[in-house]
Order: sequence, then C-alpha cells, then structure tokens
Amino acid sequence: MPWWTNLTKRLVLGRPLPSDRLQETLIPKRIALPIFASDALSSVAYAPEQILATLGLAGASAYVFSPWIAIVVAAVMLTVVASYRQTVHAYPSGGGDYEVATTNLGSTFGVVVASALMVDYVLTVAVSVSSGVANVASAVPSINNHQVTVCLALIVLLAAANLRGVRESGKAFAVPVYGFMIGIIGMVLYGLIRVAGGGHLTAETKHFGVHGSHYAGLAMGFLILRAFSSGSAALTGVEAISNGVPAFRRPKSKNAASTLLMMGMMAVVMLLGIIVLARLTGAKVVDSTSGGYFVGAPKGYRPKTLVAQLADAVFSNFRFGFYFVAAVTALILVLAANTAFNGFPVLGSILAKARYLPRQLHTRGDKLAYSNGILLLGLFAAVLIVGFQANTTRLIQLYIVGVFVSFNCSQAGMIRHWNRHLQTERDPAARRRMRRSQSINTFGLCMTAAVLIIVLATKFVHGAWIAILAMVVIFATMRAIRGHYDRVARELTPSSDEDVLPSRNHVVVLVSKVHKPALRALAFARVTHPDTLTALTVNVDDEDTRGLQEEWEALNLPVPLTVIESPYREITKPILDYVRKMRRASPRDLVTVFIPEYVVGHWWEQLLHNQTALRLKSRLLFQPGVMVTNVPWQLTSSDRRLHPPARVAARNKARAALRAEFVRDRQESASRIQPPPGNDPPPEPDPPPEPDAPPEPDAPPEPPR
Repeated sequence: MPWWTNLTKRLVLGRPLPSDRLQETLIPKRIALPIFASDALSSVAYAPEQILATLGLAGASAYVFSPWIAIVVAAVMLTVVASYRQTVHAYPSGGGDYEVATTNLGSTFGVVVASALMVDYVLTVAVSVSSGVANVASAVPSINNHQVTVCLALIVLLAAANLRGVRESGKAFAVPVYGFMIGIIGMVLYGLIRVAGGGHLTAETKHFGVHGSHYAGLAMGFLILRAFSSGSAALTGVEAISNGVPAFRRPKSKNAASTLLMMGMMAVVMLLGIIVLARLTGAKVVDSTSGGYFVGAPKGYRPKTLVAQLADAVFSNFRFGFYFVAAVTALILVLAANTAFNGFPVLGSILAKARYLPRQLHTRGDKLAYSNGILLLGLFAAVLIVGFQANTTRLIQLYIVGVFVSFNCSQAGMIRHWNRHLQTERDPAARRRMRRSQSINTFGLCMTAAVLIIVLATKFVHGAWIAILAMVVIFATMRAIRGHYDRVARELTPSSDEDVLPSRNHVVVLVSKVHKPALRALAFARVTHPDTLTALTVNVDDEDTRGLQEEWEALNLPVPLTVIESPYREITKPILDYVRKMRRASPRDLVTVFIPEYVVGHWWEQLLHNQTALRLKSRLLFQPGVMVTNVPWQLTSSDRRLHPPARVAARNKARAALRAEFVRDRQESASRIQPPPGNDPPPEPDPPPEPDAPPEPDAPPEPPR
C-alpha cells in the first residue's frame, strides 16, 4: 500500500486494533441506547408529522382522529417491544429475526427476513438523513436547494465514524440522542405547563386552511388506515437491538432487554406528547406530493416541520429552547442512521457466514468493525438519496414494509420456538414462563400481521411496490450466492480418484526476447527438475525471430528454443494450442507454463507492460491440468516505489562496494595460482565434467556477474 494511502487510512480510522481487544469494544447500556435506539427514538420526529399530513388530505377537520391513531401506534409499539424482549433472551447470539425465522421456520423464511431487513436498513439511512436535513432547512432556508449534497456528505461522515469502531461512534452519538430526549420531553412538559397556567400556544399554521378532498364512509376509513400505516414508521428500529445483542456487555441478554424497554417507553411518551401538542397549538401539515397545500398562506411560504412548529410555539418566550430543539432533532435524525450502520454490517456478517452473501462481509476491519458492510450500506443509501432527491415524503412510502415482514416472521418463529420447548420441559414454573412468553408473541403476531396488511393495502401504489421488488431481487440474489457456494463446495470435496499424482511434469518457458527476465525464468524452470523442458517462442515477425535464434545459439543455452509459427500474428492462440496438444498427448501429465513478468512501480507503466502475460494467464487458468507460474522481474521503478530514494542509493552503493571487493578477491586468487617463471607446475588432473555443460580447460576465468 502506498504511504499516502496508508496515512489517509490511519487519519480516518485511527490505529488498527488486534483481535484480542474485541472485548474492549463491547458497550454498556448507556452507550447502547444511543447506538441501537436512535432510529426508533428519532422516528417520533416524523411519524406524527406523517399522520397529520395523511389526515390533512381530508381537510383540517380530520385531525381529530390523530390522538386515537397515535394511541393505537403506541399500543403496537409496546406490544412489539414486549415480544422482542422474549427474543433477546431466547436468542442472544445476535441473529435477531433472521436467526429466529431460520431456526424455527426454515432457511427460506430466514432469507425472506434477511432481505426485508436489508431493505429496511438502507431505507432507514435514506429517510433519517433526508428528514434531518429537512429539519435543518426549516431553520436555515439557504440549504433548501442543496439538500441532496448535504445528505451525501452526512452519509460519508456517518460511514467514517462507524469505520472507526462501534464504541467510538456510540460515544460520539450519545450526546445528541440524550439531548433529543431531553429537548422533546422538556418541550412537551413546558408546553403543558404553559397551557395549564392559562397561556395560549399558537402554531404558525393554525390559521391556515388545508386543501383536501371530500372523504366519507369507506374512503375516510381507508384514509385513517393509511394515516395509521404512515404513523407506524415509529416502530422502525425496534428490531435493531435484537440484532446487536453480541455488542452488549455481559449479561448480554439482560442488558439488551433493559435497553429495549427504555427505548419503547421513551418513544411512546414522545410520540403521544407531540400529538397532544399538535392538537393544542393547532399545527397543520400538508402532503404536497399528493396535491395538498395551505389555504391563506403568504406567497412563497415554506412550511416548517411539525417539531419546528411546535418548538416555535412552545418556546415563543424562550428562543434558546426553540433553537435547542431544532438542533438536537436535526442531529438525531441524521444520527438515527447509525442504527442501520450498526445493524446492517452485523446482519451481513451473519449472512456471509451462512454463505448467503460474499465472504468479504464476514471479516472485520482494522477497528474490529465490519468495514465492507458499512461501505455497502452507505453506497446503497446514497443511491436512494440521489434517486428520490432526498424527499422524505416520497421515501417514507417505501418504508416499514420490510420491517413488518420481519416482525411477522419473527413472531411466528417465536411461537414455534416455545411449542418446541414446551414438549420437553417438565418444570411447572418454567412452563408457566414459556406459556406467558408464547402468549405475548401470539398477541404480537396478531398486531403486526394486521399492520402489515394495512400497510400493503394503503401504501402499495404509493411506492411500497418498490420496496417489495427490492426484497424479491435481494432474496433471489442471496439464494443464487448460496447455490454457487454449495456447488463450489461439492466440487472441491476431495475424493480418492483425484489423489493420484501426475505421471510427468512438462515445463514450458515462454520467451519473447533474450533478456534477464527470460533467463531468470529459464533458470527457475531448470531448478524444478521437470521431465521435459521447452523454451517456447511465437514467430510473428521473421526478422525478429531469426535474431532471437541467433542470440540463443550465441549464448549456448542448455535448452533448445522451439519456435511455433503464427501466420495471423497471434500470440495467445498458438501457445494455447501447443499446450492443449501436450495435454491431449498425455492426459495424466502436468504442464507448467513459466511466464516472465515485469514488476513496475507506477500505474501508467502497467499499461505499457505485461499485457500479453495477462491475456495468457487469463486463458491458461481455464485449462485443466495446466499450472501457471509467474516469474517476476522487479524494475527500478518498483524498487523506488517500495523504498525511499535515499535508502535505494545507500543500498546500491553498498552493493557496488561488495561487487568491487568480490572482483579484487577473484583477481588476487588468479594471481596466486599463476606458476613462477621457469618452473612449470606438474599437470593437474582434469576436473570432472558438470552435468549440464562440458568442461572447457582452455577457457579464461569467467568474470564475476
């Protein structure tokens, strides 16, 4: 890795951590809450707004249904929280919905849950970041035309923070999450105190009219159900804790269950509080994507988000409170994506271990985080941000389908889990606990199944079909990956028939010129002591080939040069045909091809060299019974690339000194063995001949190389 790349990586990620420090990255409950619950907590900033926006399609009078819808949403949330507390105790390994469905319902349901969760995680990042930037735009209108760019920059920052490790990202995000809880609950309490004291809270949209259509009878009921499905976005993120149990400190299950309960209670309190304040202040919200708009609003009026309207009304006499709530709301909405950045990589690692995703997603990075999963999630979320232009209302229509699919599969799996354990359990107290847990999961299944049906019926044509299509594509992709890995495993399973050694080894050294790389490849090939050794070249130019043969004969090399003709000036095909012919002649023999290759130090040098070698390697690798051996020759640029110039110069100087000393020693040795004048030494016996070359007693001493 180049030094500048390594420096950049260290600046972004910090120092790498060894594997034995994994226990130090485990997190306590006070850090786990902002890490895993930020999504569910932050969703109360836009879920009430979506309820009012949907009801506004029938006019402002339909807002009377908002408290009842919020109460039903809160009841569903508490039910789901209670159900997942049973899951974290029963399955503390961190598989969450995927593990529950796979263990109890089979691998097909497990892959369905995994595909739904992956879509939901990507949408969590896109929706949270888009909503956060929209809240910032309510206070800073100058960024209205740059929301997509700001969203992309925030995704990059979130990915970088998570690449540094889960513990460090949790510490960075703890303050905004706790600040959001203090801000929202403080705003609700302060607003109720002002109303109880006789104050009048007025939202800036209270006196505006809302353009809506006439809904009555079944149409109105359908609209209420649609508002409920939009408000159910508050339940997203509840499953993240069950997926992240391994990241908790011991006792893992107990700490995860406690964090889950705290998250559920806080989310319900804030959700109901915001709806109550909206009714007290008369705040209104319109769905511009469905044709809604304010009547009587000033020209060019840009509506604020619901939370910004409420903070403006409640803290009309305390402006610091307004800015505090606006700031922490925007922060937590952006940081809520951190829940997905912690859940998606863990789920990807589990799926990769089960061979449903590429194995690269299973490995941890320098900071013991699943770096590849983090980068993949950031990329998919960025594509959604650009595709939907960071429009929260459009993105929310794709939302929650995936999470409720996983909810239903998980609850059904838990019911089957308790049935299986009840068949073997004989302790009455344990059976009562299991029956109680089974009842909770059964009630949870009924609630989540009803919500899923409502969501599909009310949101399908408004964009939910895109999320369903994405789940189908991911499901098919994961099954195809698993099928590929299974086929490879079957092919690689050793058998007794394949343990037979090859009869002989035929070595082919490819030669294009008589230069150092070719001579090194030839020398290395000779060291392997093959049964046959062939130096092979392709004749694409008669003049060049004759010159090569003359040089080869002049050097008196011990291996003859074989020339194959190429009438159409091809190089790859004649060599492949030659190798195939050798294989056909002796199918049980092995053919080893030595290919000299330059090692360069710059990318542009790679474009100038090794192209023929790359083509040959890519084609020879598909030939059975053929091995390809690269013989590298390091050029000066590669040496300078790996070592600073000063070290290269010092090393070259040392080598030159050693070479000069070697030459002096050889000269001194030659002078010592010369006979003195007039005294002929007795003749010495001839040395034994070497196996590769006959002795030449009359030849002068070979100069040092």
